[in-house]
Order: sequence, then structure tokens, then C-alpha cells
Amino acid sequence: MAGAGELIVICGAIVGAGLGFLWFNTYPAQVFMGDVGALSLGAVLGVVAVIVRQELVLVIMGGVFVMETVSVILQVASYKLTGRRIFRMAPIHHHFELKGWPEPRVIVRFWIISVVLVLIGLATLKLR
Repeated sequence: MAGAGELIVICGAIVGAGLGFLWFNTYPAQVFMGDVGALSLGAVLGVVAVIVRQELVLVIMGGVFVMETVSVILQVASYKLTGRRIFRMAPIHHHFELKGWPEPRVIVRFWIISVVLVLIGLATLKLR
């Protein structure tokens, strides 16, 4: 793709920063990203997906993030419309923790789901 050299630099910087963050964010976390980092990271991923015209692949690969967001939307809509909650707490990872799952179990299962979704997303790139 023409002009993709700049994207490689940005994506490489994000990968390096993400690996450094994850190194210190293993259980129990020593470093927290917060909204400023998470929102800017999501914005950059979204812009890169739009530039390379792979928006659907981003939704597939980021399925865990989509699931977390949809769980909050459903919880708020359900509570406002019916007065009842769907989950014990939103986002959905807190629901599983309140059901008695230890935090590392929730994290590892979300990792597994993420890996499967990324593999599915990569497979769709070859189908086109």
C-alpha cells in the first residue's frame, strides 16, 4: 500500500509500548493504563483500520473489547427501560468476578478468546 511507511512506524511504536506495558501488567498489576492511554490506543487502532480499509477485521479481532462495550450498553439500556439488570455488574468481566471466578481465570479465558478471534480475523484477510 502506498504511503504505508508511516503506519509501520506508528504500529511498531504501539507494539513496543504495548509489550512493555504488558510486561509490568501481569497479575498482580504493577502499572495501570487508565482511560487516557486506553482511549488513545483505541483511537489509533481505529484510525489505522480505516486507513487500510479493514474496519470489519478490527471489529472481529477486537471482539473482547466489543463484548465489553456491548455488555455496558445492554446493562444501561436494560436498567433504564425495565429497572432490571442483565449482569451482576458491567462490564462483563466484573460479572464473572462477582460470580466467584478468580481474576486470573477471567483474564486467561479472555486471552484465549482474543487469540481465537485474532486468528479468525487473520483468516478473513486471506479469504478476500
